[in-house]
Parts: sequence; structure tokens; C-alpha cells
Amino acid sequence: MNGAVEAANKNIKKIIEKVTVNYKDWHEMLPFALLAYRTSVRSSTGATLVYGKEAVLPVEVEIPSIRQRMARAFNKKVRPREFSPGDLVLRKVLHIAPDHRGKFAYKYDGPFIVKDFFDGGAIILNDIDKNENTIPVNADALKKYNP
Repeated sequence: MNGAVEAANKNIKKIIEKVTVNYKDWHEMLPFALLAYRTSVRSSTGATLVYGKEAVLPVEVEIPSIRQRMARAFNKKVRPREFSPGDLVLRKVLHIAPDHRGKFAYKYDGPFIVKDFFDGGAIILNDIDKNENTIPVNADALKKYNP
């Protein structure tokens, strides 16, 4: 490509050369060299790379950073969805096959009755006729039904 992979491999090789005592034990030091490379600041970009994300420094825990401010702004807009057994809900329809009605197709299906809910956001639904749906539904795909 543009030599980025070769440059990264060259830097990792330099780190391994500095930490190994014998050339035969390079494979034992490879995880440590990768950690050092991923958490070091790049001079060209000024960023770090840890499994595709920025490394969090211990000082950032004490001092609010831009990352914490962004998380706070995101969490303000999150709408908590709380359901209890017996609530009437509508389930979002995921049109896997194209619907001939286009934009006039139904967006929600139901109503359903909440039978049980779990901590991770999964909810077991019953039909109005008390038939249980065995596949749990994510709470993001539900909204309360107001008749």
C-alpha cells in the first residue's frame, strides 16, 4: 500500500531487538512489544492505538478529558426504556424482504404483552392470546403501547 505496514513492522522489530537477550526468544517478547507500540504516541498523528481505540492514561481518570465530555453528551440523549411484566408493547418490524407497500408499510407490529425481562435488555413477549414467543426481543425494538 503506502508503506504504513512496513513502517509499523520496522518499529515493532526495533522494540523487539531492544528487549530480547537472545534472538531465539523473540516470540516471548512479541506481546510486550506490541503493547508498547500500541500505547506509544505517534509523532505523525499524535494519537495512540490500542485495539483500534485510544489508550486511556491514568491522569485522564482524575482530569475530565474530551472523551469523558463526549460520553456525558451522548448519555444525556439516551432514553431509558423500562418495561415490567404485563405492559403492552409494540414490536418494531424489520422488513427483511422488500414490502410492496414501500414507505406505507407498518413500522410496528402488535400489541404484545411483556412476559419476562432480563438485565441485558432482552424481553420475552406473549401474544394477546397468551401464546409465548420463544425468541427474546431487544428492548430497543419495543415501545409502549398506548391504546
